[in-house]
Amino acid sequence: MTATDAPLRQPKIEWQIGRVQAIVAETSRVKSIILWPSRWSGHWPGQHVDIRLTAEDGYQAERSYSIASPPEEQLLTLTVERVEDGEVSPYLLDELRVGDALEFRGPIGRHFIWSQTLGGPICLVAGGTGITPLMAMLRHRNRSHSYIPASLIYSARSLADVVYRDELDTMARGDRNLHLVYALTREHPSDWNGHRGRVNEVLLVENSFTREQNPTFFICGPTGFVESISSMLVKLGFDPLAIRTERFGPIGA
Repeated sequence: MTATDAPLRQPKIEWQIGRVQAIVAETSRVKSIILWPSRWSGHWPGQHVDIRLTAEDGYQAERSYSIASPPEEQLLTLTVERVEDGEVSPYLLDELRVGDALEFRGPIGRHFIWSQTLGGPICLVAGGTGITPLMAMLRHRNRSHSYIPASLIYSARSLADVVYRDELDTMARGDRNLHLVYALTREHPSDWNGHRGRVNEVLLVENSFTREQNPTFFICGPTGFVESISSMLVKLGFDPLAIRTERFGPIGA
C-alpha cells in the first residue's frame, strides 16, 4: 500500500471484514481501533469508512468513522468517541477485543481529502474528534517528508481531551513548517499560556496564513463549530472555494 498520488479513482466499495489488531486508549472517551483489512486498495487522507454491526436477530446499525492512518500504512486506524446511548460507539469502545472481526466498507469521500501532491499551505482546524481525518493528513505529510507549510488549530475542552496529543506535540517540535496551537474551551492548567475559549477571528488570523498565500482550509468537527469557523474565514476575506468542511453530529453514533 502506497501513498495515493495517482488521480483519485472511484473504487468499487464492498463490505469486507477487518481483523482488530490493537485498541489504543486516546482519552477517557476516545479509543483508536487498528484494523487489518482483508483487502484494501489504498485511501486518501481525509476519507472515511462505514462500520456495520449486526445483532443476533439480524438488526443492523451503520456509522461512519474517519480514517486516522496515512495511506503509507497497511493497517487502518479508526478513532471513535463514546456517544452516550449510541448504538455503535459503546460496543466499539467497551465490547470489541483484539482479534475480533469487524465489518466495514470504504474508503468513502472525495471532497475532504488532501495529499502532499496537492500542495499548500494548508490550515487545519479541528473541534474535538474532528482531528481524526486531519491527523491522517498530518501523518501523511510527515511520512512523505513534505515541507509544505501547515497549521493546526485544535479546539478541545481540556488538555486531557486532546486526542493524539503526544504525537502532535512531537510532530510540531521537529517540524518548523508545522504550527500547532490548542484552544481550550473549559479547563486550563494553572500555568496555561495558550488560548482560552473558543476559536475566534483573532486566533485564526494569528495562526493561519495570509490571503495572499492562498491557503486551503480543512475544518472538521461538530456542525456548529464548522459553520462558525467557516463564517469567520469568509468574513476575513478568504476564498470560500478554498474552505473544505467535514461535520458530524452525536445523534445515534
